[in-house]
Amino acid sequence: MNAPFVRQARAEDLPQLGDIEASGAETFAAAGRPLEDGAERAQPDAWRHALHAGTLWVVEDAAAGLIGFLAAEVADDGLYIEEVDVIMEYQRRGHGRRLMERAIGWARAEGLAAVTLTTFRDIAWNAPFYASLGFAEIPPGQRSARLSAILADEAQRGFDPLRRCAMRLSLRD
Repeated sequence: MNAPFVRQARAEDLPQLGDIEASGAETFAAAGRPLEDGAERAQPDAWRHALHAGTLWVVEDAAAGLIGFLAAEVADDGLYIEEVDVIMEYQRRGHGRRLMERAIGWARAEGLAAVTLTTFRDIAWNAPFYASLGFAEIPPGQRSARLSAILADEAQRGFDPLRRCAMRLSLRD
């Protein structure tokens, strides 16, 4: 039996990412923390920019097909993680970690300075998970204008700004 593996996404993967995203969002509701913005599932073209940039990866299982994805973009001399999702029944098996490790490895190989993201501070599979990979919360006065704008946009969409944070993994000493 073949183990699930991470690979670069292909155009034919795009239509499946919305279902993966929706399943990943169910995890929040199951934990009593439904996502505040009530966003619709992403349309297939939502991640095309990451596909073309080479910053879209998927986890594929031989039996189940695609079970997770990570979409990112290069910004502020670093890689910004836009979204990481794993189908609910495949979570807590290391797939999200493998996706993150692939993205971090790619950013290192590209010579980028850091990997950044925004997330919930108080949900175990969010900020504490990223901290286990070496990410640290960025204090408000040290955030880039871009990260501050992303957090402000999240607040406008209904996310509690006291529960959200920006995090950074430095790739240079």
